[in-house]
Amino acid sequence: MVKDLGKMKKVGPTRGFGARYGSSVRKRYIKVVVELRKPHKCPQCGFMRVKRESVGIWKCKKCEHTFTGGAYTPVTKLGIVAKRAAKSASTDITAPRINR
Repeated sequence: MVKDLGKMKKVGPTRGFGARYGSSVRKRYIKVVVELRKPHKCPQCGFMRVKRESVGIWKCKKCEHTFTGGAYTPVTKLGIVAKRAAKSASTDITAPRINR
C-alpha cells in the first residue's frame, strides 16, 4: 500500500534551501530571482532580449546596446524618478529667461 503524501508545496528557485533561512527570506529571494530571470525589454530596440551582464549592467542580445540599471531589474523606481528630474532640469536650463 502506497502512503498518501497529500498536496506538496512548489518551492521554485528556493528548492535547494530546504527548511533553512526562514520563510520571509526565502520569499524575498524568490521575488528577486524571478524578476532577474524574466525577459526584459530593450530601451533602444524594444525587443525582449535584455540580459544582465553583471551587477547593474544590462545588455541587449539583439542590438548589443549596453546600459546601466538596477542590480536585479534593468529599470528601477528611483531611476525613473531621476530621469524625470533630469529631463525637467534640462528643459529649465534651455528655456529663455526674461529679465525685468
